[in-house]
Amino acid sequence: MNRNDSCWCGSGKKYKKCHLDFDEKIDSIKFNKNKGQIRPRHKLINNAADIEGIKKAATINTGALDLAGSLVKEGIDTLSINDAVHEFIVSHGAHPSCLGFENFPKSICISVNNVVCHGIPSKKTVLKSGDILNIDITTDLDGYFADASRMFFVGEISAEAKRLIEVTREIMEVGILAAKPWHFVGDIGAVCGKMARENGYSVVTDLGGHGCGKDFHLDPFVSHDCAAESGMLLVPGMSLTVEPMINMGRKQVVVDADDGWTVRTRDGSLSAQWEKTILITETGNEVLAS
Repeated sequence: MNRNDSCWCGSGKKYKKCHLDFDEKIDSIKFNKNKGQIRPRHKLINNAADIEGIKKAATINTGALDLAGSLVKEGIDTLSINDAVHEFIVSHGAHPSCLGFENFPKSICISVNNVVCHGIPSKKTVLKSGDILNIDITTDLDGYFADASRMFFVGEISAEAKRLIEVTREIMEVGILAAKPWHFVGDIGAVCGKMARENGYSVVTDLGGHGCGKDFHLDPFVSHDCAAESGMLLVPGMSLTVEPMINMGRKQVVVDADDGWTVRTRDGSLSAQWEKTILITETGNEVLAS
């Protein structure tokens, strides 16, 4: 681009006043192909208007997760939670992104006990004391997406289940701390995997986090157990999810053949997950959706 052209990011500013220094810094980096290091494409970089759009979607998404959590109790079926969240999101002028995504049949994912992710809400799934569950919600508003999930439990749960929930949240937070500008996405997975193993858990590697903001799923893929300094370079303006899926037993998973969506631990062990959408900034990162 010429220095006086409008910047490629869509900010309306001249290139020299916006992303010229940014591009020159990326061009100065020597990427190690043996580590799978790659540069981010321009379309993954959010401008100020994009970030504001994601934050507005995140406000609704956070309210939806708050509502879902308030409904978790013994005897409620997961479809009732889904329906209440759907109405909340739609009433705020937004759309529940899961609904219809690659033919997913419901508005949110509710994954109970040994379900790792993509649990389909159902009248037949009635919560009982001792259950742990992940509720995963993504909201899109005016073309911007925010994605987050939280763990909940019903009544009295075992000490082992409580520890799994708490440690998984700590693993997510450690991963978020590792997400820094001019470092690599693999740094997130390196610290998450290390902490999981130190606590006697395994990390699901068949699934992971992803870019999120101007679309539901974007690059990069965010592994939560991988080598440091690998994968895509993280730069200011990128938004992505950190969402480790941690199993009490082995990491292997299976997908239910009957619905093609529900992912379970192969050995039947409990699984937990927490998720936040973050923005890479000049100095670190900012949580956009939680």
